[in-house]
Amino acid sequence: MQFSIGVEYALHSLFYMVDLPPGKAIGVKELAILQGISETYLSKVFTKLRKSGIVRAMPGVNGGYELARNSEKITFWDIVEAVEGASPIFQCAEIRQNNILLDKNTIPSSFDKCPCLIKVIMIEAEEQMRRYLAVKTLAWLNEEAKKEFTEDKKKAINDWLQNIISK
Repeated sequence: MQFSIGVEYALHSLFYMVDLPPGKAIGVKELAILQGISETYLSKVFTKLRKSGIVRAMPGVNGGYELARNSEKITFWDIVEAVEGASPIFQCAEIRQNNILLDKNTIPSSFDKCPCLIKVIMIEAEEQMRRYLAVKTLAWLNEEAKKEFTEDKKKAINDWLQNIISK
């Protein structure tokens, strides 16, 4: 299993938006330059984030995006689901039905009604991951990451943000 790199870019971009003052926005262009990626690609990620209600577009000359909800209410799972979609990670195709050792004439009627044990385990595993990522928020990320930052790094981030929002 692999999430697209869009999830990582979304998380990194949203990290920088946590400290934006209310009513201030940041452009995709600035976030793309910051991360050394294509503005077009990041715009597609932000379209998904906007449609999911994680960010909102702010029109105007100094427009861009701001968080649509408090950072304490935006979870990693919200972001994963926004970028990757809501369909389950494991897609059971019921291949057990194709097994040549399966005697279709003697299958108990409960066989079709009983989910495949492999599917059950995979769904449980995904649910555990979902629950874990649903308690990690952008506010948590901001707080934890900054514990590791030097004062110079914190100042550089703050100066960069101030420069961007003062344009």
